[in-house]
Amino acid sequence: METILTVASVTPQNDSHASPIEAGRKKTWTRHLPTVGRILFGAMFFVFGLNGFLNFIPQPTTPMPEGAVAFGGAMMKTGYLFQLVKGTELLAAVLLLANRFVPLALALLAPVVVNIVAFHVFLEPSGTGFSLIVLLLELSLAWACRKAYLPMLAARTTT
Repeated sequence: METILTVASVTPQNDSHASPIEAGRKKTWTRHLPTVGRILFGAMFFVFGLNGFLNFIPQPTTPMPEGAVAFGGAMMKTGYLFQLVKGTELLAAVLLLANRFVPLALALLAPVVVNIVAFHVFLEPSGTGFSLIVLLLELSLAWACRKAYLPMLAARTTT
């Protein structure tokens, strides 16, 4: 009688008929998603950050809206802002690709991502879909690192 109870308590109680081996495979596969997202996010910002200095991606042939051109021109005319943003993208991308200081890299990229989304929503709507993918990657990676942000989100500090 005790053996039956033990076996009954070990058997899965969910409706799926997956064996423990199949459940283990699913768990193994999904645990790699943050790593894949981190590498994809890092590679994307590495390419676009490097492009800000080397200009190897061709310019679009279709004309940009007037507001988008004015915004880009204003960033360039400051003499430092465009280089600062692209340098930040490049630095954060290297951190993400090296898997070092990932929460810091995500915090550095957060305002950049917000501006990418705002730029496409308000100035260049054709890229809104891609910018939302970038936002989802940022949020999912930040969620995966959420424990690192808990001290920063404390309402009061002891110092």
